Amino acid sequence: MDGYQNGQNAGALLARARRARRLSQLDLALETGISTRHLSFVETGRSRPSPGLVLRLCEVLGVPPREADGVLLAAGHAPAHRDTPLEAPAMAEVLAALRLILARHDPLPAVAFDAAWDVVMFNGAYGGALDACLAAGVDAAVGRLPLPRLALLPPPRPNLLRLLCHPDGARRFVGNWPEVARALLDRVQREARLPSADPARRPPIEEALAQPGVAALMRNRPPGGAAPWSCRSRCPARPAT
Repeated sequence: MDGYQNGQNAGALLARARRARRLSQLDLALETGISTRHLSFVETGRSRPSPGLVLRLCEVLGVPPREADGVLLAAGHAPAHRDTPLEAPAMAEVLAALRLILARHDPLPAVAFDAAWDVVMFNGAYGGALDACLAAGVDAAVGRLPLPRLALLPPPRPNLLRLLCHPDGARRFVGNWPEVARALLDRVQREARLPSADPARRPPIEEALAQPGVAALMRNRPPGGAAPWSCRSRCPARPAT
């Protein structure tokens, strides 16, 4: 490897990820336990980071494993993670663990999703609201029929952005929908800005922003963080307590 990916070295990728998180070099250096001088050398390409340092920086920056592997490749190192489809026989134990985790969340809603924010599995408490959204035609590619609980969903899968932002989707059931929508879209947009984000797994951000009221919601935000999820009493799933 020549240390470059898409025309950028690992230091430039890490610098872009740091700026996307609005962290200074001092902040990142303190969190990773290195000197600002060393971090500066890494970001400018004067110093080649070790695999351990790349992974530590990516962890602090919130870079997902797939994107962290991209930075490792750009630094001339082998990837640290394997990409195995959930449908593969080798993932049977992982799916069993995921199914158990989601089942244990009942009677509270719980859902698992992938890098594109597509739903891969959900529990019974989440299913009522999901079925109602699909029945309203929120995700035409998926259809309008109810989906099985605690089962790996085959493609095409419902997308969380569509479910949340469509006028006939989850905004009918989420009591604090503006706060939840802002928090989710902020996270999705931040992940999409990561330098090694996979374009093939990009969530439908533009589609979500094009839904009525969503772009204005993101422009006109009040100060402060987002509140946690809650449901109105007419939510088909069990209301949050």
